[in-house]
Amino acid sequence: MVTVLSKTGAQVIVDRLLCEGVSFAFGLCGHGNIGLLNALYDVQGQIHTVSVHHEQAAGHMADAYWRVAHRPAVTFTSCGPGSTNIPVAVASAMMDSSALLAITANIPSVQFNRGAFQETYRHYQADFPSVLRPYVKRSFQPTRPDQLPLVMRQAFLEMLGGRPGPVQVDVPLDLFAETVDVGGERPQAVGDSVRIRSAAEAGQLQAALETLLGAAHPVILAGGGTVLSEAEADVRTLAERLGVPVVSTPLASGVLPADHPLYFGNVGRNGTFAANEATRNADVILALGVRFDDRMSSSWIPGYTFEIPPTKLIQVDIDPSEIGRNYPVAVGVLGDARTVVRQLAAELERRRQPRAGHAEWVKRLEAARQVWENDRAPLTKTEGLPLHPERVVATLSRALPENALVLSDVGVHHNWLVQRLRVRGPRSFLQSWGFGSMCFAVCGVLGAKLAAPDRPAVAVCGDGGFLMAAHSVATAVEYDIPAIWVVWNNCGYASIYDLQVGAFGPRELATRFRKQRTGEPVSADFAALAQAMGADGYRVTRPGDLDGALAAALAANRPAVIDVPVRSDERPVPTGGWVLPPLRPFAPAYRPKPG
Repeated sequence: MVTVLSKTGAQVIVDRLLCEGVSFAFGLCGHGNIGLLNALYDVQGQIHTVSVHHEQAAGHMADAYWRVAHRPAVTFTSCGPGSTNIPVAVASAMMDSSALLAITANIPSVQFNRGAFQETYRHYQADFPSVLRPYVKRSFQPTRPDQLPLVMRQAFLEMLGGRPGPVQVDVPLDLFAETVDVGGERPQAVGDSVRIRSAAEAGQLQAALETLLGAAHPVILAGGGTVLSEAEADVRTLAERLGVPVVSTPLASGVLPADHPLYFGNVGRNGTFAANEATRNADVILALGVRFDDRMSSSWIPGYTFEIPPTKLIQVDIDPSEIGRNYPVAVGVLGDARTVVRQLAAELERRRQPRAGHAEWVKRLEAARQVWENDRAPLTKTEGLPLHPERVVATLSRALPENALVLSDVGVHHNWLVQRLRVRGPRSFLQSWGFGSMCFAVCGVLGAKLAAPDRPAVAVCGDGGFLMAAHSVATAVEYDIPAIWVVWNNCGYASIYDLQVGAFGPRELATRFRKQRTGEPVSADFAALAQAMGADGYRVTRPGDLDGALAAALAANRPAVIDVPVRSDERPVPTGGWVLPPLRPFAPAYRPKPG
């Protein structure tokens, strides 16, 4: 005999979260979601609810949590402005293929299309799903409680299947409280069953392998899909088996350890010199989970980062819409990155293929790496305040523990970190790449720390981004989350200032923080601000202070903010390019010194 129980819609939702192993709910209360909070109250030992001070923070926390743990978290927001505050974070997750479940509350279904308090109704009743639709894989809006079991199951199927991404479930207020008859057992989890690791078709695989083996100057280009499929160890094995150099997109930073002899860093506008040398001179590129967006491909300008063709491109991706989107392919392979790499390795073993080697090619790239490092090294020891950016990044690379999680916010510091940070391993350097959302790191560091409580979590953020979301420090204090914020304090939106001046000359407006009457630079005391919220605060007042501040913050294991004055007149050296039509292209600026 089947047991039938009567449960509220909120309990149905929570049952699905429990069976899928969701451990965290991040969000902000409102009249629309108090029914959901009531159900979460009963499972506090299993699902930890974290209340934030702005809904955007909840989205970034869930995004960063996924990037570290590869398990989804859920966000909860209320009607109207509550949910309207989250699209920036959801879009950031969508562009970088992070799975999260956004539960947005709406007005009671019986009040649809009456212009009730906080209803979006001018074009369609209860129309908030239209706000998020471009930024989610799917929006669901059940209108009866008996629809919730199916909707919640399908939401997880959509969120985790294929290329992962955010999904929205928009729930009218009454559905949280109304009851529905359900079976007595919790629903069966779908999470593992939809993570299908699709393999390459035999013909595609053979063509890819033949092309790769026939190359004189091959390169493996690891993208975000490599990280999503957890293929890092397999890429290393394949690269070592073939003696092929490896480069990465910024989302795949750390695919190999920074000191691995076959790894040459990130490509693109602010990639390393050796990485861009590798891809623009390669005759074959094996691209694994790469979108070929403008910043990592130097805006597709031939010869800056890529020269495709004549370079032959083998593009492996789980999303068929990405294959051939920006470059013609010699071989397109539809499949999961890890599975395809393992297939290639297995085929090599089956053929008893002798171990290949590209010693001269690797030696050429190693020489490019050494020239670049020798040019940059003196800047890491510069004296004086504000600090030189090279010294800041070198200190972070040296002083942070091997297992540290580093999150970069969006700003000029992001360019420096992409180019110069020593990334120790996969999923250790997190960033909002596709959407470029300021506050990703300021807020997301909390989610990253909760995903890996045994690892230090450090957000590097500009003063502009930190001021947008400084409330995250208060949340860290409330929930005892020992995150660290390093505020790259350069008194302005320096990356945009650089673009403004580069394009239009010395006509600065609205990109620097100044007193309007005197023109004097303005900065907050971020250490004092942290202390006012109950966190530790450190202020760098001498060139050598950053090492000590990091050591003290790590040892204290408390929320901490480190205020670091950084020079704004030093710009990352582009080893690739970028163009914003019709403005002139920003061409590669680095040229090795003769000899």
